[in-house]
Amino acid sequence: MVAAASGACVCVARLGSARLGPDQTNGSSSCTDNLQGGTMAAPALSGRTGSVGSLGNSPTSTAAGRLPHGGSGPELDFRSAARMEDLNRLIQDFSKHDQREYDDQRALEIHTAKDFIFSMLGMVQKLDQKLPVANEYLLLSGGVREGVVDMDLDELSVYARGTDYDMDFTLLVPALKLHDRNQPVTLDMRHSALGHSWLSLRLFDEGTINKWKDCCTIVDHINGTTNYFFSPTLVADWFYQSISLVLLEVQKKPQRGMPRVEKVERNGTIISVILGVGSSRMLYDIIPVVSFKGWPAVAQSWLMENHFWDGKITEEEVISGFYLVPACSYKGRKENEWRLSFARSEVQLKKCISSSLMQAYQACKAIIIKLLSRPKAISPYHLRSIMLWACDRLPANYLAQDDFSAHFLLGLIDDLQHCLVNKMCPNYFIPQCNMLEHLSDETAMLHARKLCSVRSDPAEHLRTTIEHAKAANRLTVELQWRGSSTNLPSPQSDAGGENQPDDRLAKKLQQLVTENPGKSISVFINPDDVTRPHFRIDDKFF
Repeated sequence: MVAAASGACVCVARLGSARLGPDQTNGSSSCTDNLQGGTMAAPALSGRTGSVGSLGNSPTSTAAGRLPHGGSGPELDFRSAARMEDLNRLIQDFSKHDQREYDDQRALEIHTAKDFIFSMLGMVQKLDQKLPVANEYLLLSGGVREGVVDMDLDELSVYARGTDYDMDFTLLVPALKLHDRNQPVTLDMRHSALGHSWLSLRLFDEGTINKWKDCCTIVDHINGTTNYFFSPTLVADWFYQSISLVLLEVQKKPQRGMPRVEKVERNGTIISVILGVGSSRMLYDIIPVVSFKGWPAVAQSWLMENHFWDGKITEEEVISGFYLVPACSYKGRKENEWRLSFARSEVQLKKCISSSLMQAYQACKAIIIKLLSRPKAISPYHLRSIMLWACDRLPANYLAQDDFSAHFLLGLIDDLQHCLVNKMCPNYFIPQCNMLEHLSDETAMLHARKLCSVRSDPAEHLRTTIEHAKAANRLTVELQWRGSSTNLPSPQSDAGGENQPDDRLAKKLQQLVTENPGKSISVFINPDDVTRPHFRIDDKFF
């Protein structure tokens, strides 16, 4: 399938995520945030201005506007004296080189790798029946390192596009799928930082507890009862061992056209798998999660505010579900604490962001990933949150300007620097949760000073990111050329070479991408039959 580098949620290509129907418009009856036996609601905010204003008003957004009526000469950035048209051109140039456009053969290779991953997960389910038989996965374009989900980066190995992989994806795999209204669930937030929770299995049925008992930490109470807390680290241990066992068995009986498993590595609670198919190398960051329908009470106040997506998509689409991902707070207990994730909602919100702002975001992300990599404190997810706050703060007609990518880039840098100086970056969905609270003054100021250098000469930093994108593309092309020169079989060819690759699937997938820009796609998995189509775009099945 042909894909672009917008970083949108995909199934094999640049499409939306799996969409679940809403449980309830205002919270889910099956999920409450428990605080000492009661329901914890988010504290009332002082007002919209207070929550968004914590990011500050970007000076670039206001000062670097159009020249006054009747003015002459090029529009300049006040801080760096760079011409806005030059910055716009550099951002466009970066987007061109950062895009990943694939021919039919590459599309088939992507599809082959995806099917291999899904088949592998079906085999994992059959090992001990822990995973739900009928599961629904969220597949995102871009790896965890790209900030597509809020995970800790400290334990992630450093992989580079072009050197280690050509395409990267993040796959959220529900270990527990709690979508039944009548299933009692307790999010225990008494021991956790804001935005985090323990998950008790105490109210689950005996079958579920027995199935997952070895992945729980056990707390015995004075009254003689035993509480089982679903452990993110133990679940990740089990998941990595199961995937490794399945891949070992699969590789004992290789079949022609089967992807090459080039690397399987555990990075904290993330399992990173690099597959080679033909001349393509694909990185999958696979994360075990807990999937919910509805909306958590701790984020309830966010729904009461006005947002940039109002009237563009429905509230039911935005609050259709959330996840617990295996990531703890900086002072939390790793073996017990999960982080609330709104990745499904973020996929929907992305539909409402202008292409010029997305281009600026991608360019800014490419700059900060390398510049702020040491010491690790800022992740691309922080920048994503800043962008969402900017969408709420700024007029829609301003953000829709096609030739304002330079303004948006400089504004994002200004906002990020403001966040660092004040050590304040509120989570978009839980504004009372400060994602930079843990930073030391020394680290915050170090990164703020680095951003000063970017702000003083943004053009030079953009040229550097363009060169990095070009270098990655050259490495990819070189590896493709080496693969073709050694006559590597295509994933669809047989031993005798009598059957030519069937490009009908690639053409169909290309058609779906072209005809359904920005729409969401669901991926349905049946481990007993991985040969049938598993695509749903909005309400249409393919």
